[in-house]
Amino acid sequence: MIFDRNARVVAAEQREHDQIFPRNGWVEHDATQIWVNTRKVCADALATADLTPGDIAALGITNQRETVVVWDRATGEPIHNAIVWQDTRTEALCEELAQAALVPGDRDRFKASCGLPLSTYFSGPKIAWILDNVPGARERAEAGELCAGTIDSWLVWNLTDDGDAGPAGAAGRVPDPGAERPLHVTDVTNASRTMLMNLADGAWDAQTCAAIGVPTAMLPEIRSSAEVYGAVRARGVLAGVPIAGILGDQQAAMFGQAALDPGGAKNTYGTGNFLLINTGERPVFSEHGLLTTVCYRLGDAPTVYALEGSVAVSGSLVQWLRDNLGIISSAPEVETLAAQVPDNGGVYIVPAFSGLFAPRWRPDARGVIVGLTRFADKRHLARAALEATAFQSREVIDAMNADSGIALTELRVDGGMVVNDTLMQFQADILGVPVIRPRIIETTALGAAYAAGYATGFWTLDEIRTNWAEDRRWLPEMAEAERAHLYSEWNRAVERTLDWA
Repeated sequence: MIFDRNARVVAAEQREHDQIFPRNGWVEHDATQIWVNTRKVCADALATADLTPGDIAALGITNQRETVVVWDRATGEPIHNAIVWQDTRTEALCEELAQAALVPGDRDRFKASCGLPLSTYFSGPKIAWILDNVPGARERAEAGELCAGTIDSWLVWNLTDDGDAGPAGAAGRVPDPGAERPLHVTDVTNASRTMLMNLADGAWDAQTCAAIGVPTAMLPEIRSSAEVYGAVRARGVLAGVPIAGILGDQQAAMFGQAALDPGGAKNTYGTGNFLLINTGERPVFSEHGLLTTVCYRLGDAPTVYALEGSVAVSGSLVQWLRDNLGIISSAPEVETLAAQVPDNGGVYIVPAFSGLFAPRWRPDARGVIVGLTRFADKRHLARAALEATAFQSREVIDAMNADSGIALTELRVDGGMVVNDTLMQFQADILGVPVIRPRIIETTALGAAYAAGYATGFWTLDEIRTNWAEDRRWLPEMAEAERAHLYSEWNRAVERTLDWA
């Protein structure tokens, strides 16, 4: 996506990449395909807007935070498919690490350092799994021959991989010939999702890395979320453009929503669902199942922290209806079907495909559909799928209200699913508070652009705050008794998912 100074979209291009499911519970991506698609969409966006690299002030990157790649430092070739954040193959390792804690079975063994429980969600154990399951990988990693990183690190490595300054870019920019290239860096938000970073000092924690089995030599340098890391290689579609912003996707959405001050919150409806609240310059440790994470760090300024509630499956449930069940042929059809019935007909879907994340953290859970009768049809399934996203968001918001002691009075939303009016109205109804959609719903991409633009002086923080504009709001219309009944039935359905795996 290309944005102008007023944060208006100049051009946007997108491509799906393959979702690879080698076996039950495993989810992979082809990292090389992601890099090829990245080059294609960058070229397409420039062509659509009739722009050259010289017209681009800076490049920001955002990514699914816990998806990891391990690649050969010399050749740049991945040694295994990327392991995706939803993948559950590391459950045995997580349980083994928990049993080795001072209190056997303690899933919070590393929480004081990294703010996270032991879970298949996070990327540190995924790296260890690759090292233990690709022949020779662990020895090569310990010898410094392999790199590991999240998708931001993978992209920066490839964007800077030509090793010499070469000809000047279209704007006369020349990459620093003295700079180490390719760059192996990540930002503090992505690093905070590995379980390997110490929240207090923003550095890799040697004890945690050793316990999980990840050599620190293969990890990227941790940098701030907004600084000029380097320039794009001399060849390629963005030659010479400064790479100046990196934010994990949910932190980028916070930035795009201008939730830059303590108390600012947003909920992103994408593949999963992610609610974050800015807690300022001190980490707040949850007592109700939320995650402590980094919100952002701008250059040399202090780190800003957040509390987060992570839901594994929301938009990907719609993909499941389309790709696995075939009851819709495109994602927008789910709303068309759901709007044809006044309610869910007593049907509830709990999409615990990867277990349950916040606030329950139950890796043993698996998905269920409950309440089926001969009356139920695909319209009720479609409605139940949308409602599942809203119910899971309610669970997280209840936990956040309990942690903060302050009840949420409105919810700012973004992400691909917020174009779904039926979902947004039900979200307002089940929460009992207004739901507000901004003018630009792709706030994740906008946040990455803002970080890069801030680092290069293209925008100030005041301009970023001023750019935010409301597009639409939904007000709750549901009676409290009905709201309580539906939420109670949802919780009954969730109980049916437990102790399955």
